[in-house]
Amino acid sequence: MHFLKWLYPGMRFKRWFLLFAVGVLITGIGLALLFNYKYLDLIEESIFRAVYLWQGTYNYMMVSIVGIAAIVLGVVLMLIATRNVIRSIILVLLPNKSERLVDMIYEMRKLGKGPNVTVIGGGHGLSVLLRGIKTVTSNVTAVVTVADDGGSSGRLREDLGIIPPGDLRNCLVALADTEPLMEKLFQYRFEGQGELAGHSFGNLFLAAMNEVTGDMETALKKSSKVLAVKGNVLPASREYVRLDAIMEDGTVVEGESHIPEVHKRIRRVKLFPEKVQPVQSALDALKNADAIILGPGSLYTSVMPNLLVEGVADALRMSKAIKIYICNVMTQPGETDGYTASMHVKAILDHAGKGAVDFVLVNSTEISSEMQEYYAKQGAYPVKVDEAEINALGVGVVKADIINETEVIRHNPDKLCKSVMGMIYDLKHEDSYGFEEILG
Repeated sequence: MHFLKWLYPGMRFKRWFLLFAVGVLITGIGLALLFNYKYLDLIEESIFRAVYLWQGTYNYMMVSIVGIAAIVLGVVLMLIATRNVIRSIILVLLPNKSERLVDMIYEMRKLGKGPNVTVIGGGHGLSVLLRGIKTVTSNVTAVVTVADDGGSSGRLREDLGIIPPGDLRNCLVALADTEPLMEKLFQYRFEGQGELAGHSFGNLFLAAMNEVTGDMETALKKSSKVLAVKGNVLPASREYVRLDAIMEDGTVVEGESHIPEVHKRIRRVKLFPEKVQPVQSALDALKNADAIILGPGSLYTSVMPNLLVEGVADALRMSKAIKIYICNVMTQPGETDGYTASMHVKAILDHAGKGAVDFVLVNSTEISSEMQEYYAKQGAYPVKVDEAEINALGVGVVKADIINETEVIRHNPDKLCKSVMGMIYDLKHEDSYGFEEILG
């Protein structure tokens, strides 16, 4: 029966039910003593007489059965009463979710026992990872790049002088436990030719919240309540920054959106201004994490900008967490042309320092010839996994099936989550997380 779910492990309900039962028992004894204990004898005598008339003889076993039946009936009545009291309250507070209340509480208790995971990145790839991670732990923090200067985010950044909200919005939606209509609303983009054309409602919402609350970090916290977000979304910095790239030929390209356009080999990237203050909550998340995940996402324009914020790379290296880099499946034209997996890892180590990555997770599934031809027309090719070169950098390699291959190649949220959590579980050697059931 549905109400028996209240007795699931971890619900923290059984102790109160037991206390309730003890209270009923003590109250019953107290009433009997107050009015006259002989009434208890009358009840017992009536049961004895009923058994005697039925059996034709006195039967201790039958009396015991009647006693057990009375206990069971009492327990069932208490359960039903308790359930309906809670239901009456919840119908007022959560009228549309009252039937899911017990499942919601059980899920929150279970997810609350998951590991502390901090993810670093931006773009579409990060939101894909978060959609999977939120199903196994609510202790997740996304540290998101603030260097995006293209599209709706770029326009709001220039017009209002705020940090770009686009990647932050995608992470909020990915971690949200809300109605599908609300998700569609936050991702909706205005069409037409006016000033609103191209803007997403979610970006405008965060921009307005930023104005109302005074800063984006607070705006994100308030927005998280609206979307029932499982975890935290934080900008790497509150400051207005620009991402620049120094190319192999010495030329400098200014602006994140312009870097892939020049189609030159990148030597390194930097922020302007170079001294950018971090969000303290982001540093705390790195310090307290059980696992830190870099990517997936564009190497130089999504992952790297976070590591260039003052103190972030230091916190990453000093953290005792397992540090996992999720390598891209395909190269990105104008950014990582010809890159192998070891070259991705080396770029991170060059920018963040030795110790920033412990393991790299790479795709083990072969890309079909049809998809390779499709991507080759765009100048993108499968990233070669050169395991020996990765190991030479002091980084371990884990191979797994982590993609979907439909019209385009994308990381699969569930596969990615299962692989990442498997690594955390195996490498941490912790039984307390209880991932055996999750990992099947």
